[in-house]
Amino acid sequence: MNDMKKKATNIDKNDVLISVKGLEKSFGENHVLRGVDLDIYQGENLAVLGRSGTGKSVLIKIIAGLLTPDSGIVSVLGKQVNLLDNKELQALRLKLGFSFQNSALYDSMTVKENLEFPLLRNSKKMTQAQLTHAVETVLDAVGLLRTIHQLPSELSGGQRKRIGIARTLIMRPTIMLYDEPTAGLDPITCIEINSLINEVQERYNTTSVIITHDLTCAKSTGDRVAILLDGRFLRTGSFEEVFDTEDERIQSFYDYNFIA
Repeated sequence: MNDMKKKATNIDKNDVLISVKGLEKSFGENHVLRGVDLDIYQGENLAVLGRSGTGKSVLIKIIAGLLTPDSGIVSVLGKQVNLLDNKELQALRLKLGFSFQNSALYDSMTVKENLEFPLLRNSKKMTQAQLTHAVETVLDAVGLLRTIHQLPSELSGGQRKRIGIARTLIMRPTIMLYDEPTAGLDPITCIEINSLINEVQERYNTTSVIITHDLTCAKSTGDRVAILLDGRFLRTGSFEEVFDTEDERIQSFYDYNFIA
């Protein structure tokens, strides 16, 4: 696994872009998050590991203001998310790129139309030439310029995932939120998506939260890894630091991923 280790990147630990303090969230009797604390720094890729149902996706939905916490403080780019009104929240979301697990593309639109949509929806006054240039730039960044006139149904799962990432990049976000970016993909395509996440970090100077249950994804993309268990972060650090433990709960998660 050594060849999958994340290369060092420039991280500014004096600049906290996302701060989570005492975060709690329940759905009825299901206590999903039980006091989560975390700071995420400028230029950092943070991989949040955990099995299905542990609250990983709930965490980034709260960061994006899609869910409201029961208690605790979540600040993004200096703004306490749950205190923002609708206009302020919309302005913040324009600085967040949310890459959904299912890519969330419109089936009736071509790739070009899918990528133009967020620019048009957010009242960007751009000529058709400017729109086309923006689309071609992000498609080139994800290596899929040739698909510009295709429909999502004509693309592979990996290609749709790349187009979904391109659609978030077209708004030039400060923060990228990836929800299970390698879910349902074959091993070779997973490697390609992991590499793309790192390329996006380097090329666009993004700060990213990568939600995953895939250890290979976490090791390949995470400057830091946090493992979520029983509603709290059990360990946080480099991949090696997190898994250098005798804690059976963490070892069982490792074995669950790499079982022979």
